[in-house]
Amino acid sequence: MSCSANAPVLAAPRNTVSVNGVAVSRAAIARELQHHPAKSPAAAWTEAARALVIRELLLQEAQRLDLAATPQDLGESKRETDEEALIRAVIEQEVKTPEPDEGACRRYHAQNNRRFRSPDIYEAAHILFAARRDDAEGYVAAQRAARDVLDEVLRDPGRFGELAESHSACPSGTQGGNLGQITTGQTTPEFEEALLQLAPGQVSPEPVATRYGFHIIRLERHHPGQSLPFEVVAERIRDYLATAVEQRALAQYISILAGRATITGVELQPSDGPLVQ
Repeated sequence: MSCSANAPVLAAPRNTVSVNGVAVSRAAIARELQHHPAKSPAAAWTEAARALVIRELLLQEAQRLDLAATPQDLGESKRETDEEALIRAVIEQEVKTPEPDEGACRRYHAQNNRRFRSPDIYEAAHILFAARRDDAEGYVAAQRAARDVLDEVLRDPGRFGELAESHSACPSGTQGGNLGQITTGQTTPEFEEALLQLAPGQVSPEPVATRYGFHIIRLERHHPGQSLPFEVVAERIRDYLATAVEQRALAQYISILAGRATITGVELQPSDGPLVQ
């Protein structure tokens, strides 16, 4: 179990942290730090302490309930520790959540329809003039060459493929600059931003700078994504809603445990976020 950074807020521990008289050592908190990247060492320490306090709360509850550890195989030659097994046993026994029914899943699909669509597909071509920013002279020369070729393309768009074959530093140049079908996230942010501004058949009005150099981009076709029917995404929605309900229920359960406990060395304050993930 990993504990979320959105658990109850703990002040950075200065004295010994303890839960109902059981100490959480500074050495244990230091070892836990690696699992909690944060903006500052103090924030990381706070999150690590929070995680171990929650872990101790669950282990103490397992002891109170007289639960036995039955470690499970996790695959790839990994196996739960006794503590991990006890924490799982507590959660399985004490945190009961209903499975989302079809009605709830359909409502979620209807209310979040834009999340369930196939990606837009773009058919594009480009001419690349390779350039490195740490080569000032070469960078300026590549930019000038891209500008000159772009002027030729704009005068005679039918020459795009020919100019790609003779000028492009990309292997796609041998095929007239054709990049095939691409979706968002498959190119550099600068390339994608320029591409999304083009209409089919349009060429970028200026060379587009990326970490690879300068590009002349032409959008050939745009195939808009389609809404996915409920039946296609029903299982995904059901899993998402079940996980969300489980996290809320677990957060509430740990809040109850924390409210009953005597915790020293840290200050606990309520939080609206989930306690564990």
